[in-house]
Amino acid sequence: MNNKIYVAKLGKAVGLKGHLRLFIDSDFPEQFKKNTIFTTNRKLQLKVQEYNSSRELIKFEGYDDVDIAKKLTNQELYVTAEQTKESCKLEKDEYFWFDIIDCKIIEADKTLGIVKDIHRFPLDDYLEIATDKNLVEELKLSKTFLIPYNVEHYIIDVNIDKKVIETKNCFEILENS
Repeated sequence: MNNKIYVAKLGKAVGLKGHLRLFIDSDFPEQFKKNTIFTTNRKLQLKVQEYNSSRELIKFEGYDDVDIAKKLTNQELYVTAEQTKESCKLEKDEYFWFDIIDCKIIEADKTLGIVKDIHRFPLDDYLEIATDKNLVEELKLSKTFLIPYNVEHYIIDVNIDKKVIETKNCFEILENS
């Protein structure tokens, strides 16, 4: 599933007509609309027949009763990056997580490392950085560190096309990690 993006998990069947509880793990609930196709972790292709956002229920074509729908319980839903870019619109200075991961972190013309993951905490998102191996070997710095994804204090520029994020004040974070 490495080229797929996890967006939700299916819960228990609700009612008699094949509806399932939907647990969204995405910032873009608008992608759960009629005729959208998702792939499950069991490699099933599911086409949305209807989605009720207020009740967090979803129904797929071909799953018209509770017994058939129960077979989908606990399956995960995935989409492609292309599907996500088509159906989810971003504002200025917003980026998809899959575009941020693997970006090089540069500060004052020095490579600090590569974004390996993004963690969501209550007040902010944090970029998990795998420290550049030269910094680890030469300066005995930590192999990983976190950067708060706060554009005003740490991020100067994000260039998704070049896979580069320019930062400030992050070398200090690395030194103290």
